[in-house]
Amino acid sequence: QKEAPAPVPEIMPGVLQGYLPMKTPLQSVVFVPAAPQEDSARQQLDDAVSAYALTLRDSPRWEMARHDAHLSFPAAADTFSCALDIPISEDETPALYMLLRRTVADMGLASYSAKNAYARARPFMINDGPICTPDEEETLRGDGSYPSGHTSIGWGWALMLAELAPDRAEAVLARGRAYGESRIVCNVHWYSDVVAGRMVGSAAVATLHANAQFLQAMAAARED
Repeated sequence: QKEAPAPVPEIMPGVLQGYLPMKTPLQSVVFVPAAPQEDSARQQLDDAVSAYALTLRDSPRWEMARHDAHLSFPAAADTFSCALDIPISEDETPALYMLLRRTVADMGLASYSAKNAYARARPFMINDGPICTPDEEETLRGDGSYPSGHTSIGWGWALMLAELAPDRAEAVLARGRAYGESRIVCNVHWYSDVVAGRMVGSAAVATLHANAQFLQAMAAARED
């Protein structure tokens, strides 16, 4: 068994402190486009994609989306195991496991300045359709749809893992794309939420690369 990284405090239940300063999270509202307006071409595209996604209920893709909805660890660590062709766990890849856990805060919190500014209603609030995680419906209703925080995290993870394992980059990036699209399948995000979420994830990873502690964590994860 490999040596475990030093413990890190939680900033909320189940979420570890990230690498970036908590007081000044990345201001996504400055660089993501404004949320689509009603009756705009972007909203019409969102409506069309959402309508198709509703047809996937109870399909294998729906089951995959339901799995992707859960960001809690240890389950979330397994998201990229197949794409990387290695098991990701606290025992077998402790540095990589810690890297994934800590960056949830960095990439997830970066979405909130835009989320709070636009306070966009989620698809299920408009179409009254089912969602993958009905137990989370009340929480989701009070959390803005644009951009998608899950997508920010999943795409950010994909970028980091593609850097760590360039020989698996294509598979990892494809899995990162699908991870964000799972939010559309779950009827909790619009297509444009996911596109903006990828932008936030990319920006957060770029910012992390100026952080010495993050770069040390990447080096340790590469050894894993």
